[in-house]
Formats: sequence, C-alpha cells, structure tokens
Amino acid sequence: MTEPNAPSTGPADPEELEAAGTAVPSAISPATTMGPVHLTVADLDRSLAYYRDAIGLTALERGAGRATLGVGDRELLRLVEHPAARPAPGHTGLYHFALLVPERRDLATWLAHAARDRVPLVGLSDHFVSEALYLSDPDAHGIEIYWDRPRATWEGQVAARMTTLPLDVDDLIGELADPNATPFDGLPTGTTMGHVHLKVADVGTTVAFYQEALGFGLMAALGAQAAFLGAGGYHHHIGANTWESPGASPPPADAAALRQVTITLPDDAERTRVLQRLDAHGHLPTVEGADVVVVDPSGTRLALTVAA
Repeated sequence: MTEPNAPSTGPADPEELEAAGTAVPSAISPATTMGPVHLTVADLDRSLAYYRDAIGLTALERGAGRATLGVGDRELLRLVEHPAARPAPGHTGLYHFALLVPERRDLATWLAHAARDRVPLVGLSDHFVSEALYLSDPDAHGIEIYWDRPRATWEGQVAARMTTLPLDVDDLIGELADPNATPFDGLPTGTTMGHVHLKVADVGTTVAFYQEALGFGLMAALGAQAAFLGAGGYHHHIGANTWESPGASPPPADAAALRQVTITLPDDAERTRVLQRLDAHGHLPTVEGADVVVVDPSGTRLALTVAA
C-alpha cells in the first residue's frame, strides 16, 4: 500500500498537550449533539469536488452560490460562495470541524483511500479518547475525521488522560484485509458532526459562556490555552483555544471563514431551558426562522436547533 502524504507543515494542534483539571458536569441535556457547520468558500465548484472526492461527502442540495453536503439525508456542512473570499489568519473562528465515523474500520478505510488518492494530511493523532486524522480544505478550513474508542474506555478519565500521541498507522490499517483493494464509497452512514473546535480570543470568557450560559460541562483544560466542553459526559462537543488568536477579533464578513455552528437540542423544552440560562447570563438570542441564534464572546454564531 502507498503511504499517505506526509503531514504538511501546519499549526500545532492544542490537543497535542496533556489535558489537566477536573471535569465539571453539564447542565445541558445529555442528548445534545452538534449539527451542520456553515462555511464561506471562494469557489463552490472547487469545494464541492474536494468534499466529494477527498472527504467523501455527498452534495444534498445546490442553489445559486450555496450548497449543502452530508451523508445519506443528514446535512453536515453548508457552503456559501464568496468569490473574493480569502483565509483570515489571526482572527477568531474555526480551528477545525470534526466528522465522527461509527467504527475504527471506517477510519482505516478512509485512510487507505487517502493513501491511494494522495489526499494531503496535516496530522495523525491518538488522543486516548479517539484516533484522528487532520486535513485542511482548499480555503484553509480545518477538518478532522475521527472515531471514538468505546466510551467505557475513557468515561470519567477525560480530564486526566486526553492527550496526543502519534497515531499507530500500521495498527489502524491492519483493520483492513487488503488496504489497496478496500473500496471507498464515501463516508459511511452514521457519520455525524462530532465536535467543533474554535479559535477564540480568551479561553476564560469562552468557558464561562459555554459552561454557565449554555450548560456544557467542562471536560478538560490546558491551562489558559485551551478547553474542551461536552454534554452528557462526552469528551467534547466544543473545543476552544487561543493558539493563534489571543485577543483577536472575528474575521471580516467576506473572509473564507466559519459562518455558523449548529447545536442540536433534543426538544423544545430543552431549548427553552437553554434560552432561560442565556437570558439569566445577559445573552440575547435572536429568532431566525426555525432557529434561535446567539453569538459567543469571540463572535461565533451559534444556531440552537431542535432535533427533527
């Protein structure tokens, strides 16, 4: 089997540090999940080809200057074209969005595809809670593809043991009888948006917002540099770091940048509880169609949706 491209030079991942601290339970429903991520791109055709051929997503819908992509009928990504858009380093926004595949074999199949088709990677990591592959799309949006180790392996140990070790590529590829012949037909049914990792201006104010106002539990922290927050004891639905963005402002409106993160709540009653917490902490969401939108302290839009 041809080895995958060597990881290209890129920013260090905040998860490449030892996690520390004591986990703080969440107040938000344990059934909370992450929904579609919205991005601005410079060339919609280029992005659609990349996400189809390299990542393995399917175009679900396309209109003038915009498209949605996903797996089966599950929307995972929404792209909006702005032909003049360029990456905006030095601002807050997206560090990476993370696509969670159901099984280790699914991750191995994707890696075999990346090796055969020369898909460039920027990292391959073992985080104890998961094994992960990192990429960067044509607009420099960060992407993670990962699988979770069984929850019984890491539950209750995230704060002490989440870390980054080199990924054992040979062991992962060993899931496949013949990596060169294993077909890749796209990301498997059951792939979800596992988490979103954000570049923020300040970790302390970010934790206060996501923990106190939204109700996520603080699962692990890397001092003042990064924090990981989740619902229901999950290792993290939201990551936040200042690795590239201490004190930074949001990106310009026309940048190739994160437009919106979706947090999916199980029902209207849970969304009402979240809205009451937000109001108690001085945050004023706005209603936009079926969604309620609130902006976090670093300027990232969050759509609070209810599961269908």
